[in-house]
Amino acid sequence: MASVAVRKKEATRDLDHCDIPYYVSEFVEREVGNDYDSLRNLDNLIDKLSENKKQLEEQVLTVSSEVPKRIQNALKNAEDSKKSLSRLLEEETLLSDSINAHLLKAQPWMEDLDVLISQVEEIERHLAYLKWISRIEELSDSIQQYLMTNNVPEAASTLAFMAELDIKLQESSCSHLLEFVRSTVKFWHKILKDKLTSDFEEVLTQLRWPFVGPPQSQAFGLAAPANTPDVYSNLEMLFCQLLKLQTSDELLTKPKQLPEKYSLPPSPPIVLPIQIMLNPLQKRFKYHFTGNKQTNVLNKPEWYLTQVLMWIGNHAKFLDDKIQPILDKVGSSLNAGLEFSRALVMLILEKLAADIPCLLYDDTLFCHLVDEVLLFERELYSVHGYLSSFPSCMHILSEESCFQRWLTVEKKFALQKMDSMLSSEAAWISQYKDITDVDEMKVPDCAETFMTLLLVITDRYKNLPTASRKLQFLGLQKELVDDFRIRLTQVMKEETRASLGFRYCAILNAVNYIATVLADWADNVFFLQLQQAELEVRAESDAVSQLQLGQLASMESSVFDEMINLLERLKHDMLTRQVDHVFREVKDAAKLYKKERWLSLPSQAEQAVMSLSSTACPMLQTLRDRLLQLEQQLCHSLFKIFWQMLAEKVDLYIYQEIIMANHFNEGGAAQLQFDMSRNLFPLFSHYCKRPENYFKHIKEACIILNLNVGSALLLKDVLQSASENETLNPSQPSATAALNELGVYKLAQKDVEILLNLRANWPNTGK
Repeated sequence: MASVAVRKKEATRDLDHCDIPYYVSEFVEREVGNDYDSLRNLDNLIDKLSENKKQLEEQVLTVSSEVPKRIQNALKNAEDSKKSLSRLLEEETLLSDSINAHLLKAQPWMEDLDVLISQVEEIERHLAYLKWISRIEELSDSIQQYLMTNNVPEAASTLAFMAELDIKLQESSCSHLLEFVRSTVKFWHKILKDKLTSDFEEVLTQLRWPFVGPPQSQAFGLAAPANTPDVYSNLEMLFCQLLKLQTSDELLTKPKQLPEKYSLPPSPPIVLPIQIMLNPLQKRFKYHFTGNKQTNVLNKPEWYLTQVLMWIGNHAKFLDDKIQPILDKVGSSLNAGLEFSRALVMLILEKLAADIPCLLYDDTLFCHLVDEVLLFERELYSVHGYLSSFPSCMHILSEESCFQRWLTVEKKFALQKMDSMLSSEAAWISQYKDITDVDEMKVPDCAETFMTLLLVITDRYKNLPTASRKLQFLGLQKELVDDFRIRLTQVMKEETRASLGFRYCAILNAVNYIATVLADWADNVFFLQLQQAELEVRAESDAVSQLQLGQLASMESSVFDEMINLLERLKHDMLTRQVDHVFREVKDAAKLYKKERWLSLPSQAEQAVMSLSSTACPMLQTLRDRLLQLEQQLCHSLFKIFWQMLAEKVDLYIYQEIIMANHFNEGGAAQLQFDMSRNLFPLFSHYCKRPENYFKHIKEACIILNLNVGSALLLKDVLQSASENETLNPSQPSATAALNELGVYKLAQKDVEILLNLRANWPNTGK
C-alpha cells in the first residue's frame, strides 16, 4: 500500500510535465478518482463522451452550412441598395436640371412679380397713410360738429381719443403724418381749452375765487347766492371736461423744470383744471415777489413763504369739499389739496433757486433764509400733510454749493453759540438746582444748552432728501461734540487743583450728561437709519475693516460710539482724580489712627460702654464731609461710582496699612471692629443697604481677629493641617470650607494665617 501511495504522489507531482492535457486528467480524476471499482463504468462513460462528440460535430456542420447563406444574403442586399442609390442619383440629377430650367424660364416672371408686389406694398402703405389721415380728419370733423352743436363734452372726449392716437404714432417714421396729427390736436386743443378755460374762470369768479381771506370769512360760504347749486354743477361739468384735455395738454405743453443740479424727484404735471385755478395766485405771487416790487426783498423770505401757507390754508376746505369729490367721481387717485400745494411749492422752489445765489455769501441773510425755509417745511408737512416724495425746499438747500454753505454757516453759528454758553456766568449752574425732582442729573446750563443745540441741528436736517446729506450733518454734530469735549477738558485742567470744587463737579456732570444723551440717541430710529446708511457707504468705499462692518450691521456699535468712548474716558479720569484727592485726605487724617496702640487697649469687659477711637475721628469726619459734599455736587450715577471707588480704596488701605501692620490684643481687635462696623460702615449706609459688602477685607479681618481663643486655635490647626496634608488626606475638611463657615470668602488662606499670627491673646501652651 505504501508503494501505491508513493506512485500516486509521483504521478501527481509529474502531472504538469506529462503529455495528457490538464483538463483530461482532471476529468478522469473527477469521474474515476481513487476508486478502482468505478472503472466498471468506463464503458458508459465512453459511450456518453462519444454521443457528445457526435452532437458537437453535427452542430459544427450545421453552422458551417448556414454561414455562407447569410453572407450571400447580405451581399445581395448590398447590391440591391447600390442599384437603388444609383437610380435615386439619376432621378435627382434629372429633377435638378428640370428645376434649373424652370427657374431660368420663370426668372422674367419673378422680376415682373417683384415689381408688382413692391407696388402693392407701396399702395397699401399709402392706403394706410390715407386711412390715418382720414381717421384724423373724421375725428377733426366730429369735433367741429360737436362744437357747432355746443356738445363740448363729446368734443373733449374725441380730442382725448385723438391725443391717444398721437401717442401711439410716436414710434412711426412718418414725420409729416406725425406733424399733421400733432398740429390737428394742437388746433382743437387750443380752441377747446380757451373755451373751457373761459367758462371755468367765469364759474370761479362767481365763487369769488381765489379766496384771499380765511375760510370763515369767505363770501360763498357765508352768504351763498340763490343759484349756488347751478354754479357748483357747472363747476363739476367744466372740471370734468378740462380733465379730458389733460392728455393733449401734456403732449403740447412742456412743464417748466428746474435745473438737474437740484435733483428734484420726478412728478407728473398738475392737472389742467387745477392749473387754471392756480393762475390768479401765480400771477399775484409773481407780481409781489419778482421784479422791483417793495415786497420782493432778500431779507424777508418769510413774506412769500407765509403767503403760500396762507393760500394753502384758505383754499383747503373748498378743495376738500368741492373739488375732491369730482376727482373721486371720475376715478382719479389724485388728492386735490396736495396737487394745489405741490403747484404752489413749485413757485417757492423757483423763487429760492433765483434768490439763493444772491445771498449765498451773506451769513446773516442766508441763515435767516434757512431758518424761515425750515419753519415753512415744518408747517407744510405737519399742518397740510405734504408728502416727502414731492419736490420740496430741502431739495434746493441740498444743491452742492448751497448745502456746503449751509454746513459752514451752521458750524460757524454753533461754535459762536458754544463760546457764548461757556463764557456765560451761569454756564456751570443748573437751571433746575432748586427743583429736586427735575435736577437728578445736576446738568450745568452750558451742557444742556449744547445738547439742545445738537437737537435743534438734528431737527433742521432730518428732512433732507438723501442719506448722504444727512450723514454730512451727522459728521458736523460729531465735530461739535468733540470740540465741546476738548473745551470741557481745557476748563477741567484749569480746575485740576480744586478737583472737589463746584466747577470741576459741574464739568463732570456735563460730561456724564452728554454721554448719556448720546447713548439714548443711538437707539433712536432716525440715527439707526443713519447707521444703516453709513454702513452701506463704508461697505462701498472699503474704508473700514470687516469687523467694524460686522459690528455696525449687528447694531453692536452706534454712530456715536467714538464720541461716547472719549467722554467715558474723560469721565473716568475725572472721577479717579476726585477719588484720589479724597483718598489722600483720608490717609492724612488716618495717620494717628494708624499709630493706635492696638496691642495694649483694654478689653471690652473692662469698658462700661464701647466708644469710637479718638484717633479715628479725623478720618471718619473727613470721609463724611467729602461724601456729603460730593453727594450734593455730583449726579446720582456719578456719585455712586465715586463712593464705590473710594470705598474700595479705603478698604484696602485700612486692611493693608493698619490691620496687617499691627498686632492686636483682645481689646484692640474689639475696638477695631467697633470702629469699623459701628462708625465706618454706617457712613455708607445712606447709599446702599449693606455697606459692609464694600469693605470685605476689613469685615473679614475683624471676624478673624475677634474669634474666641478656642475657635481661633481650631481654625489655625485646620489651616495648618490643610496646607501640610492637602495631598495626603483629601478627606480632611478643607480650609476654604472652614473659612466660609466663619463668613470669610474674600481673604486667601495665607492672609488668614497672617491675621491669626497678628493676634496677641493666645494662651500660653508651654511651647
